Amino acid sequence: MTCPVTGSNPPDGARIVLDPLVRDLAGESAALRAAGPLVEVELPGGVPVWAVTRHAEARALLTDPRLVKDIAHWDAFARGEIPADWPLIGLANPGRSMLTVDGEDHRRLRGLVAQALTPRRVEHLRKRIEELTGELLDRVAEAAGRSEVIDLKAEFAYLLPMYVVGELMGIDEADLPRLKVLFEKFFSTQTPPEEVLATLGELAAMMARTVAAKRAEPGDDLTSALILASEGGDHLTDEEITGTLQLMMAAGHETTISLIVNAVVNLCSHPEQLALVREGRATWDAVVEETLRYSTPTSHVLIRFATEDIPVGDRVIAKGEALITSYAAIGHDEAQHGPDAGDFDVTRDPIRHISFGHGPHVCPGAALSRLEAGIALPALFERFPDLTLAVPAGELRNKPVVTQNDLFELPVRVG
Repeated sequence: MTCPVTGSNPPDGARIVLDPLVRDLAGESAALRAAGPLVEVELPGGVPVWAVTRHAEARALLTDPRLVKDIAHWDAFARGEIPADWPLIGLANPGRSMLTVDGEDHRRLRGLVAQALTPRRVEHLRKRIEELTGELLDRVAEAAGRSEVIDLKAEFAYLLPMYVVGELMGIDEADLPRLKVLFEKFFSTQTPPEEVLATLGELAAMMARTVAAKRAEPGDDLTSALILASEGGDHLTDEEITGTLQLMMAAGHETTISLIVNAVVNLCSHPEQLALVREGRATWDAVVEETLRYSTPTSHVLIRFATEDIPVGDRVIAKGEALITSYAAIGHDEAQHGPDAGDFDVTRDPIRHISFGHGPHVCPGAALSRLEAGIALPALFERFPDLTLAVPAGELRNKPVVTQNDLFELPVRVG
């Protein structure tokens, strides 16, 4: 039995169908959370999986060694029930990288990647992020001179993370517009089946060209550092570097775009919270963390597979079944965040969330995303103190991406 999301508890045994068009993420998340800590859901394409919807259970499952990332452990995939052109196949089986391996293989890959993506390398980007932010705010001002209402996502929130992650990896700037198109297809539930495999192939080819170029002519960038990373004579293979670049590119720009956009929506919708920041009674770091909790950039993360039966409350993830982590539901868990979990409150203390993941697979780009948002947001509101939404927040439209809390556009007036 399936149950479309209505905001109320589904009947016992019902499976909640995740809306591929993401028309009511808040209502869907509330229904998931109300249905229990472990809920049967249906992904776009009719694919059944489990979803963990509450904070404590998610922390436990994200560190449970019986749940692995290797898709070979997914019985439905092994039986051929998941087609190769399933729109979300790139997120379930994205190639060999630290996202898709566990145990010793994961420790090896994560260790080599950590040699390249050091805190020093991330902090070194601070000055460049500040420069890009200033340049893009000039662009916003120019756009506002041409039109009373502008799309802040297109003019600012999208461009900053894409430029930053492109420079970090040493990707040719001329490739960025095409990468934008490809990643939109990569994440979308509406990508036609005939385009799914072509999209994955073109993304892999672009990353492979970047690796080949940096092998021939290394630079001061993450790709060159990944090539040079070594531990006891062990190096990353080209396949591993390509997979890592695609992972970092996808997560590194999409998450930060949504973080900046959602923070702007939250502050404009809660002017009393913005006033607290301007008065020095709350910090911009608190804005970032509360946005990560309240309107997390990543709504559902795909996907882990059970290597044996795993009880969760009165339900069981059977061996060979799949689990997703529903961060949009988890962020409003009252057991973790209190009875006011549904409120946006930058003075919340402490703001403890797991929106960048937890355990061995915690997001390696979290520090960079925080750095970008921590620079972009205060600069934006200082430059445009009268910034307001051009439409009510309830009229903003999510893109058809079940994994990302991502808007089509962000129409604003900058005053």
